Amino acid sequence: MPGARPSRLLAAAGALARAGLRPERPDRLPRAMLALAAYGPTMAGGIAAATARYPLATALVDDAGPISFSQLWRATDGIGRELRNRGVGVGSTIGILARNGRVFVLSLVAATKVGADIVYLNTGFAGPQLADVVAHEGIDTILHDDVFADIVADAGATVTIGGSELRALGRDPSIVPLPPSRHVGRQVILTSGTTGRPKGAARGSASGVDSLTPLLEVVPIRARDTVVIAAPLFHAWGLVHLGVGLGMSSTAVVQAQFDPEATLAAIAEHRAGGLVVVPVMLQRMLALGGEVIARYDTSSLRYIASSGSALGAPLASAVIRRFGPILYNIYGSTEVSLATIATPGDLQSAPATAGKVAPGSTVRIFGDDGREVPDGVVGRVFVGSGARFDGYTGGGGKEQIDGLLSSGDRGHFDADGRLFIDGRDDDMIVSGGENVFPAEVEDLLASHPAILEAAVVGVPDEEFGQRLKAFVVRRRGARLTQAEVKAHVRDHLARYKVPRTVTFVDALPRTTTGKLRRLDLS
Repeated sequence: MPGARPSRLLAAAGALARAGLRPERPDRLPRAMLALAAYGPTMAGGIAAATARYPLATALVDDAGPISFSQLWRATDGIGRELRNRGVGVGSTIGILARNGRVFVLSLVAATKVGADIVYLNTGFAGPQLADVVAHEGIDTILHDDVFADIVADAGATVTIGGSELRALGRDPSIVPLPPSRHVGRQVILTSGTTGRPKGAARGSASGVDSLTPLLEVVPIRARDTVVIAAPLFHAWGLVHLGVGLGMSSTAVVQAQFDPEATLAAIAEHRAGGLVVVPVMLQRMLALGGEVIARYDTSSLRYIASSGSALGAPLASAVIRRFGPILYNIYGSTEVSLATIATPGDLQSAPATAGKVAPGSTVRIFGDDGREVPDGVVGRVFVGSGARFDGYTGGGGKEQIDGLLSSGDRGHFDADGRLFIDGRDDDMIVSGGENVFPAEVEDLLASHPAILEAAVVGVPDEEFGQRLKAFVVRRRGARLTQAEVKAHVRDHLARYKVPRTVTFVDALPRTTTGKLRRLDLS
C-alpha cells in the first residue's frame, strides 16, 4: 500500500484481527485485499474492502436514512466521474464543507478516488474566513452542503458542487467502475485554534494507519459494530472514527446538528456499541437530567470515546456515574495525533488524568531549560508517534526536542505513569508572581453542585500584573452568589487562585469543535 511501512501495516492488521475483522466467507478475502490494494490505506481503500466483504451491510445512517456499502461505493464512482470530467483529480485541492452526513462522506470518498488533496473546512466559517482559507490553502474545488451555497459562491473556488447535485450524481445508473487514480493525495486538517486563520496541518495516508492501532489496542472498538459519531467529521477526532468504523465494516450513525436528546435516541434506536464525542457534548447530555436520560436505553454502549478538549474531573466522574465505567479520555492534538488514553479504570482512580501513554507513542515532560523533569513536576509536554503531522501547509511546524513535537500544553506524570494536563502554555496566568493554570480552578468550580461549567481568565491588574476573573454558568434553577463562588475556591485552593471577580453568564463561547474561546471572555 502506498505511503505505509510494512511494520505499521502488520501492527494494524493484528489490531484489526483482535477487533474481530475477519471475512465471513473465504472467497471474500481475496476481493477485499485486491480492493484495498487498489486504493491504499485511505478512506476509499477501507470502504472498497468493506464493500467486497459486506456489500449489503449499512455503512451510514444520517438524517436522510441508511445507505449500504455498495450504494456508497457506486455513488462515489458517479461523483468521481463528474469530478474528472471537470478536470478535478491529481494535483487538485478539494475543500469539503459539510456537516455530519452523507454529503461529507460521499465527497471524501470521491475526492480520494480521483487522487485529489483534501482540505476539511470548518462548518462554522463565515464567508470572509472561508474565502481566506480557500486562497491560503489553494483550494480550487469545493464540495458542500446546499446550506452553504451562498458563502461558497463568494469563496473563490473554480469548481463548486452542492449536496443536491452530489446526491444526483451518486444515482448515476452506470455500472462501469471508476478506475482508481493510484495517487494518494494528502489530507489537510485545519487546526481548531480560537484566534486568527486556522493553520492547515498536512498528513499523509500512513498517519491514519498509525492512529488506528493504539485506538484498537485500548478502546473496545469492534468490527461490524454500530457507532454514533457526534463529534464533527471535519476535525481529526470525528474523522478518524469515521475511517476506522467504515474500514471495519461498521455502521456510522451521524446527525447534521448535535442535539443531546437526539443522540441518546440514536444510541437506543440503533443499539450502538460506541459513542464518539467532544467533552461539551457529554456535558449537554448530562444537563438533560436523569429523568430524560432514563427514557433511552443506552445499555448497548461498550465505550464512550471523548477527545478534542479538556474533559475535566467533575465531568468524567459524572459520566461514569450515569453511564457506567465505559468512558475513555483520549489526549492529543491535530499536530501530534494521539498521545495518551485514559481508560475507565484510570478515570475512576484519577478522574483528572489524560491517561497513560498510548501504544506506539512517546510522551516526555521537559522544563523550560529543555531538560526532562521528574514525575510530579510540571513542564512542557512533548509527543512522538508515527501519526504526527507532516508540517503546516503555510510552512513551519511545532517546536521539537529529541525528535518529539511540542503539544503546546504543560503537564506532569504521576508515579503510576498517568499524564495530567495542567494547562496550555499560553493560558497560564501570572498573578503576583504566582503561576496559575485556569484548568485547576475551572475543575474545582465545575465540581460545585450549582455550577454547570466555568472558565477562568487573566485580566490586567496594576498591583498583581494579572488577576483571575471567573465566568460561571449556573445550573438551571440554581441560586449562587459571587461570594459563594469565591468561598468555594478559597476553601479548596490557595488564596492567590481565588478569582477577584465573578461574572455569571448563560453560556461560555466555544468553537464548533467545543473548544473554549478564552479571548472572547474579558
